[in-house]
Amino acid sequence: MTRCTAIPTPLEGLLVIERAPLQDARGSFARLFCDDVFAPFGWDRPIRQINHSTTADRGTVRGMHFQRAPHAETKLVTCFAGEAFDVAVDLRAGSPTFLHWHGVVLSAQNRRSLLIPRGFAHGFQTLTGAVELVYLHDAAYAPHSEGGLSPLDPRLAIAWPQPIALISDRDASHPALDAHFTGLTV
Repeated sequence: MTRCTAIPTPLEGLLVIERAPLQDARGSFARLFCDDVFAPFGWDRPIRQINHSTTADRGTVRGMHFQRAPHAETKLVTCFAGEAFDVAVDLRAGSPTFLHWHGVVLSAQNRRSLLIPRGFAHGFQTLTGAVELVYLHDAAYAPHSEGGLSPLDPRLAIAWPQPIALISDRDASHPALDAHFTGLTV
């Protein structure tokens, strides 16, 4: 019996993962990932990289990052401390939800993860201080395939839940999308 459920979002392939932990007097246990469980959710390659981010201040925005083919990646994002508003933007060429975004609150308390398929940009805003996220990737980071969107791009109109307190110069410098951007091939 699996204790993991995938909840569809309005963007095809983007899933909220909920886990029901086993609990007893010692505490709890939950499986973060199992390839047999995640295969039906669209995870079809081995884990190639695991990243851990810490963000000190509330209101910080990181993102919106993506990788182009052939290094496009599926990503599973989980919050282990604090709380974050996690956002994915559909960049898949020809998708009916092209340039639409969806956000979900991830926290240690709600035990949710966001499963982000290839062809999406990803970013988040911290809703508390001391936020820790862990990312599982099915592709290794490839700097020459990296891309980014402006988290403040009016064409995306991401509704960040808090005023932006901090953003890196790198993330703030991503240009707004223009009419020439037709999407990513995955």
